Formats: sequence, C-alpha cells, structure tokens
Amino acid sequence: MSDGLDRETLDFMLDAIREFAARHWPLETLLELDHLDECPVDTVRLMCGDELGIQLVFIPEEYGGMGGSAFDVYRVCETMASIDLGIATSVLATFLGTDPIMVGATEEQKQRWLGEVAEQGSLFAYGATEPEAGSDLGSLKTRATPVLTDGEVTGYRISGRKQWISNGGIADACTILANAPGGPTWFVVRHGAEGFSQAKPEDKHGIRLSNTAALFLDEVEVGLDDLVGGEEGQGLWQAQQVFGFTRLNVAAFGLGAGWAALNRAVMYSTTRIQAGGPLSEKQGYTHKLIVPHAVRLEAARAYIEETAERLDSGEGSLNTEGAIAKYMATECGNAAADASIQALGGYGYTREYLVEKIKRDVRITTIYEGTSEIMEMTIARDRWQQHLKTQGAHYRAAAAELEQVHATSPQVGADVAALGLHSLAGLLEWARVGRLTRNQHVLFRLGELIAFAETAAAFSRRAARAAAGTLSEKADHGFDAEGLATLARVFAREAAERVATEGQRLVLGAGGAQAAQLPELSAALCLPQIQAAQTGLIADMDAAVAAIYHRAELASHL
Repeated sequence: MSDGLDRETLDFMLDAIREFAARHWPLETLLELDHLDECPVDTVRLMCGDELGIQLVFIPEEYGGMGGSAFDVYRVCETMASIDLGIATSVLATFLGTDPIMVGATEEQKQRWLGEVAEQGSLFAYGATEPEAGSDLGSLKTRATPVLTDGEVTGYRISGRKQWISNGGIADACTILANAPGGPTWFVVRHGAEGFSQAKPEDKHGIRLSNTAALFLDEVEVGLDDLVGGEEGQGLWQAQQVFGFTRLNVAAFGLGAGWAALNRAVMYSTTRIQAGGPLSEKQGYTHKLIVPHAVRLEAARAYIEETAERLDSGEGSLNTEGAIAKYMATECGNAAADASIQALGGYGYTREYLVEKIKRDVRITTIYEGTSEIMEMTIARDRWQQHLKTQGAHYRAAAAELEQVHATSPQVGADVAALGLHSLAGLLEWARVGRLTRNQHVLFRLGELIAFAETAAAFSRRAARAAAGTLSEKADHGFDAEGLATLARVFAREAAERVATEGQRLVLGAGGAQAAQLPELSAALCLPQIQAAQTGLIADMDAAVAAIYHRAELASHL
C-alpha cells in the first residue's frame, strides 16, 4: 500500500512543473520545436536534474526517490500532458523503461539502476515493440544467445530490431525484451554498447517534441548482471504486471491533452461574438462542442482516480481497469481536441493557436501502450469471463451497489448508471445464449460498451463522494460537488443509452434475435426505462455549461 506524497508536496511539484515549463517552453518555443521536429533533450534532462527532479516522483524512497503513489503519478502525467504531450512522453518513457526493473529486478539491480535514475537523472527507453510484432509481445524476433565459458553461461549476445521506441535516440540505457532459451527476457543495454545503434528520429504526425527511433542490435554483448531478475523467461510476466499502472499514466495523458485543447475552446467562446452574442451563450455551440467533451473527460477522470486509489491500496495489477481508463481517456481526449479545432473555426486549423498541434499530439495516445482495439479486446475478454463465472450476476451486483449510492445521493445519476449496468448484464446474457462473441466485431464492441457503463458508475461514485466531502484531498477539484453531479447525470444518460441502443443493434445484427423478439430484447436491455431517463437532459446540459464556464473562470485567476 502506498500513500505517496502529501497534498502539500504534490501541489508544490505540480506548481514547479508549470513554472519550469513557463520559463523553458513558452508557446512560441513549443510551436518552433514542433515545426523543427526537435526534442528539447537538454531541458528534458534539466527536468530530471536538481532544478526540478521530476523523476523522483516515480521512484520509491528506498532507491533515492520520493515514492510517489499511482495517484501522484497520474496528477503529474496529466499536468505534463497539458503542457506538451511530446515532452510528457519523453519523461514517461524513462519509467516505462524502468518498469521491468521495478517489478522484476533483484534488489541489487534496483539499487543500481533506479538509484542511477534518481541521482543522475539518466534517461531510459522501453524496447519491446518490433516491426512485425506490434502489441503482440509474444511474437518478438529479437534473440538473446547465451555466451558460454567453460560450459557456463557468462553473458548473452542480443540481435534484433526494435521499432517506434520513445527516447530511443537519446536514452542512456534501454530495457530490451528478447527471446532467450528460457523464453522472453528483459535485459538492460547501455547506450554506446558495441553493436547497439539507433536510427534517425521518426518523422511523426504528432508528439514531435519527443524522440522516437528504431533500435538495432547486432550481437550486442551483455553480462549476467544485465539480465533483469537473473532468470530467463520472466519477460512477459514482468511486462504484464505493470500494464494497469502504465496504461493509467497514458490515460492521464489523454485527459491532460484533451482538457488543454478544450480549455482553449471555452476561453475563445467567451470573446467570439456571433449573431449578437458570445458563442458561450449559444446552445448550438456549447451543447455540441463543449459540454459532451467536458462531461466525457471528467467521466474518464473519475475512472482514472478510482483505479489509482485501488492500485495504491494494493488490489493488484488491475490490468483491465487500466485498459478501461486508457480507452476512455484517450478516445475522449482525442475527440475533445478534434472538437476544439471545430470550435475555433479557421483559427483552430492554423498552427499558431495550438489546438491543431494538440490534436496531432493526442492522437498517439489511442495507439501507444496498446491500441484502443487492444484495450477493447482486453476489456471484453476479462469481463466476459466474469459474466460467465458469475452466471450473469457480475453486473447485476454492481448495479445493486449503485442503487444504494442513489438512495443516499439521488442527485448524482447513480440510478441511471445502474440501469446501464442492468442493460449490460442483459446484453451479455443475450450474447451468451446466441453465441454472438464468435463475431470478433461483437466482442470488441462489447469492450466499448463495458467501458462506458463502468465509467458511468465510477463517475456517479465520485460525484457522491464529492457531495459527501470524502474525495481524496489530492484529487482534482476543478468542479464543485453540484457541478460534478450535473456532469455525472449527463454522462450516465449517455452511457446507458449507448449500451441499450447499440446493444440491441448488435444482437439483431449478429442474428441473436428476430424481429418478433424485439419486445423481449428491449425489456432485457432496459430500453424503455433508459429512454425515459433522458427526461431533463437539456436542462442538465444547460447547467453543465454554467459549471464548465465557472471552472474556466476560476482557473483563469490562478
């Protein structure tokens, strides 16, 4: 269990990051570096030096760090992404690179490598992805051949290629996943090792302030002490142990970048006059381009914070929860950035207003650390098994818990979120009876609907905690309790409606029901109740506008 930083220390770190960025990366500098396709490696290293020491948040105290919790790291990642997602990627890449060490290394190896990052600010890279393997780590081609001396293994020679490696061209060391005789194994390879080279930086669509390069290994020799954990064949297990945590961090990237873009649209709308008034007063603008995206981003935040708290309480790796957080926050962040371009019109399409850059940057979050499609598959497969193991009781029980939340906090939309979970339970049962998951498309779409339904539940719980005054003191408090409740009600309606209507479409489309069974299917998916729950939606969206613009006004005075 990790409590991490206290609130005062966390706030100090977040303020220090913003102040550092304001001095070193003003808007003009970010735009110029983006145009030049240049990673500001000197200032990235400076961030990991005595002036800021951002790397210390990620490293346990026993290895020279500050021992930040998952919650602390989420807040740092969100803040970094709101400044520049490319630079944020450069920072996080080091801790992706050291994650195999964190979970699998010997104590001596942790002291050496994590201590080096803490004390010297060394940069790492995570060398897993390959040209033909992508997200399928089990298909890697890189080989680690044992070096024998008098019949004893004294080291390894590694040969292969890694692709799309963040920090690949600037890292001081890389963790490399390679197939040893005992199976996939992590090794630490130093920059400058003989036979180890890097390609020129990739010419990327976005995050152009990060260095991304291919790595080439040609008979690179490493010692036994460079084998992470000292035992072959542990590489995939070590990688899987941190997926919940690393994907939560990328979720924070989507959240931070999405809000960075949307905040610009909100502020623009207060001064842009159309047809006799500011755009901020027109439903055609706010209810399409602002409210839905603010609601979804805050829903994603609720799931991120809940998952972070669970990780910090020691519940386990929470890989599926990490996948849901990443899926929701990155998809919603990408959509918010796209809407922000539309919200600024012609200005949004030009580079100097930054939202165009943010849109290019945030797009990668739906790809790296596992694509959205991999997330859908991960979510659907795990929750499908939960449905089968519990004979359909999994989401019924979750809905009953939300109904208890509604009994004590009737203003947070928990009743509608519970309807969404009941609908999901009905949908999964129709899919089981009809064997609909034989269709890969159906399985993946179930992953999406599960993500929305669970996120709505988390949002209602977060809004209820805000109303009760029990949110973590380190949580984001951009919206007051009333504003959060309003946003939670809007999202609960959307999520429940999506599950019911898209679920009906999937069942019919996959041959799981005939037209004559529509009344039965509709009842199983709670469609009539969910449609009735849309009553009051526009009034809540009107109230959401007030909450969003009040938040923006408060932020502008900070």
